[in-house]
Amino acid sequence: MAKKSNKTGLVVLIILAFLIIYGCRGQAPANNKSEKEEDPPIPVEVTEVIKGSVSANYLGTATLEAEGEALVVAKVSGVVKEIFVEEGDSVKAGQVLAKLEDEEFIHRLAQVESRLEELANEFERNKELFKNKLISAEAYDRTKYEYQTQKSTYDLTKLNLNYTEIKAPISGIVSERFIKLGNMVTVNQETFRVADFDPLLAVLHVPEKELIKLQAGFPAELMADAIPGEVFSAGILRISPVVSAETGTFKVTVAVADKTRKLKGSIFCRNTTH
Repeated sequence: MAKKSNKTGLVVLIILAFLIIYGCRGQAPANNKSEKEEDPPIPVEVTEVIKGSVSANYLGTATLEAEGEALVVAKVSGVVKEIFVEEGDSVKAGQVLAKLEDEEFIHRLAQVESRLEELANEFERNKELFKNKLISAEAYDRTKYEYQTQKSTYDLTKLNLNYTEIKAPISGIVSERFIKLGNMVTVNQETFRVADFDPLLAVLHVPEKELIKLQAGFPAELMADAIPGEVFSAGILRISPVVSAETGTFKVTVAVADKTRKLKGSIFCRNTTH
């Protein structure tokens, strides 16, 4: 149920694919001809062999997206009592984002727990009586069943009480908040969106003729019109081995780690490979 954000800027992404060129110097093959049969000498020039690199460039387009993203939903119904985070805040997995009113859940748990204690005591008594053959198997089984059923009800009620705390399922940044104080939320209603922007990903669809030039781990550069004059280091995270029969392209995923948090998700970008 992810929502797409408006494009907020233009980004240029440059992938650098380097090909190493090696040269070698050998000796001319031995001349088996006799001196009388020698060909006229051909002038040659000898120079020192050098090793260098050649870069191949590719320019493409992509949209930045989060590596991980989670839509946080309410697991029980209730009124929003407290909100602990705002959009842009960093959160850890398991951190409480908001709290629903829990008085009804606490009262319900106390009732269920009281009944569970009664059945637990009755079950223990009947266990001894059955062991001594003082009650029937049917009476013992009925007590055991009632106790186990109430234990399940207790566990579920306690779990629902815990669900009044809305928690982050992953670590990341709160990108959207959908609730306000005093709102009545229902089961499975959206409350927050948490995105992991470390790293940000740019997914490119590259023509198949470029496949031989690119490898995972090759460096890349990213530039955005929204952030003029800045170049962000990136790199190829993974390359799909499948070429689309319809488009003649393959998917290249580029990752950029922006510790400054200047880059944002859903920014439209262009990509160039070297």
